[in-house]
Amino acid sequence: MDINRKIHFEVSERKLLLRMCDIIFVLGTLHLFHLFLDFDYFEISMVNARWFAVLSTYLIVFGTVFEMYNLQIASNQYQMLKSILLTSFATVSFYLLTPILTPVLPSNRIQIILFFTGVFFPLLGWRLFYQHFLASHRFEKRAVLLCNPEVSDELVKALQEINPHYKVLAVFLLDGSRQLAFSLRSNNKELEEETLIQFVQSNSISEIVVAANQTEGLQPSLLQEILHLLHKGCIIKEYTQVYESNTYRIPIQHFDTDFYRYFPFSRSNRNQLYLALVKILEIIGSILGVIATVLLIPFVIVGNYFGNKGKLFYSQTRVGKNGVPFEIHKFRTMKSDAESNGAVFSTKGDVRVTSFGKFLRKSRIDEFPQFINILKGEMAVIGPRPERPVFVAELVKVMPFYETRHVVKPGLTGWAQVNYSYGESIEESLIKLQYDLYYIKHRSIFLDLNIVIKTLSTILFYRGQ
Repeated sequence: MDINRKIHFEVSERKLLLRMCDIIFVLGTLHLFHLFLDFDYFEISMVNARWFAVLSTYLIVFGTVFEMYNLQIASNQYQMLKSILLTSFATVSFYLLTPILTPVLPSNRIQIILFFTGVFFPLLGWRLFYQHFLASHRFEKRAVLLCNPEVSDELVKALQEINPHYKVLAVFLLDGSRQLAFSLRSNNKELEEETLIQFVQSNSISEIVVAANQTEGLQPSLLQEILHLLHKGCIIKEYTQVYESNTYRIPIQHFDTDFYRYFPFSRSNRNQLYLALVKILEIIGSILGVIATVLLIPFVIVGNYFGNKGKLFYSQTRVGKNGVPFEIHKFRTMKSDAESNGAVFSTKGDVRVTSFGKFLRKSRIDEFPQFINILKGEMAVIGPRPERPVFVAELVKVMPFYETRHVVKPGLTGWAQVNYSYGESIEESLIKLQYDLYYIKHRSIFLDLNIVIKTLSTILFYRGQ
């Protein structure tokens, strides 16, 4: 039996494809403009290799800032158009305004119009092609899930919610001595008579996903089928591995007591070159941040006078690295009596936040005094957001893994902050914890740079909490 797998793209492959084709189509169009139109500003040649290297860099950086490589946005026509327009405008503007790295400004405005056209329309045409062809069901990834019945709906929903191109076509349930295969192709989950091998063959399945800690009821006959499929080249993955690669979160709700085997903490936290580089960058960044905070104080004082009367700063105890408490500093955004009835989670649309405080939060200006904490070594620029001791004690009772996030310094921004805005409840705090643990496990210069770019995107789109 040969496994008839359907062609599909992994998440990383889709993002790489988007980036590569963005560069190819833009540079190709500009080169055609140079050959067939009166366009002399941008010429691709070995002599001018620096020019198209700079343009490619600007395109990728601003494309990331304006979320062109977010697959959810890339599949939505309105959001895609918005991100392309902003990326094109920023790329062209920066390219024109950095003549040290790029050609001298063009002599007439027609050259600028042609330049913008040569960036915007190739991006638009390529993305429309991607939406209507590559993002269609033709290239979705088909999978089969093996798990116990009580968790099947939850596991399937988690996978398909995040990645629209990942389709679980069937769940083979392990219920004691019974083995059932429910097809998800119909709303009523019609019972199928096919064996696992037959279903994989007849439905062009790309991979089989096994919930490892849910397989106590795995029958010998089913195990033999899995081994047979493995020998025939079928991809078989453990659920937590698939969840992590698709959601960029750690699925701690499915871990058993030996969950530490999933976290190679020492890999990042003992890389001395990485830690030294981060320390140097944090010192430089925090000094610049403190200077910016001082410059912002007169503006915040005026804003407070009209829309946020009271103290300029407020300090609050938070839990830091290794569970050590410290005092965090922020520009005050809430009313003076905000916690007269005790500590509560901050929520979206919190009535305790003043009118000027809303602006400070959305723009992230309220966070600037924390550069003092970074300079003192109590915080990092990137890491899990520091939580209050009262909330930590409450969350630890329901989430035994919560204190794991304290193995690194808390951060001014972080993976959870740029991917999930609010933590208004225990359930949402669990999601943020999953993102925090993913960062701790995978932290690197490249992930840090990704977070910085996403943070800029959050500020530019005014999405602060």
